[in-house]
Amino acid sequence: MLTAAIVLGPQRRVKTVREAVAELVPDASGPLVAVTAGWEERESEDEELREHVGRPLVNLGVWQRIERIFAADPELFEAMRQRHAQLRRMQELYRMRLLGLMDPLCELHRRDDDPELLEPEREAALELVQTLDRQHEARVQAVHEEFESRWQPLQRDAVAKQRAELERELAGASCLLVAGGHVAVLLHRLRLFDLPGLWGDRPLVAWSAGAMVLCERIVLFHDSPPQGSHYPEVMERGFGLLPGFVALPHAVHRLQLDDERSMRVLARRFDPAHAALLDRGAQFEWDGRVWSATAGSRILGRDGLPAEVPA
Repeated sequence: MLTAAIVLGPQRRVKTVREAVAELVPDASGPLVAVTAGWEERESEDEELREHVGRPLVNLGVWQRIERIFAADPELFEAMRQRHAQLRRMQELYRMRLLGLMDPLCELHRRDDDPELLEPEREAALELVQTLDRQHEARVQAVHEEFESRWQPLQRDAVAKQRAELERELAGASCLLVAGGHVAVLLHRLRLFDLPGLWGDRPLVAWSAGAMVLCERIVLFHDSPPQGSHYPEVMERGFGLLPGFVALPHAVHRLQLDDERSMRVLARRFDPAHAALLDRGAQFEWDGRVWSATAGSRILGRDGLPAEVPA
């Protein structure tokens, strides 16, 4: 668990990383290090980030490092490809079951004719959804554990070589920046190196998908997706470095925040974790004990209403 972390909203238009870094490490002597693996092929296109932070910055090149590993170790590449296919199929089956539970849960919250009878039914329906979420989480975790046990990636030459290079890059760094992008790519590539384990308990700034992968669980959500279910779904466990926190980037665009009943279901489903609306300008701070936030940052209340966090 971290004792000095700041979680930010999207950085494309409203950039706040520089201020967050200055708050965490005002007198740092070492360079910043950045993970932009979620950008995939665009990983190295970090000129805007470098210009914005105004400090020496080393891009760890995690995406490219793993591409080199795949080229050197095709057996590991094939094993990871098969695991990815298995996880995708598991997500599809979980989504199918989730749909059958979420429809009645949301219908129960749409009704208000007899609260005394409805509330116990709502609670029971919610428990079924939460149980399914936990089961899916555990099943995905078991797949990862079986993969680690069978293939022992950290012991393979190509991985060990790149990990040793990363460890040297991290040694003198003052703050780690974890950018957004494709959340699954970012998560699985960081996991291959156990990069959070290499970093340890040092200052960290993350935003968008970078924040999602550091949470205890990763929640995928979009109320109006181009295809697929519109119900939020658990993808899998994150690194668990940000306790009691569910990161919801671009919430104002992806959630129907004026649909109070749907938002109430979402907030209660992941309670007691804070459902944090990571929109432009949002900033949440974790000091190892409690969460705080800057003015204007919002969470989703248990009543389904976005609530500004007291500064």
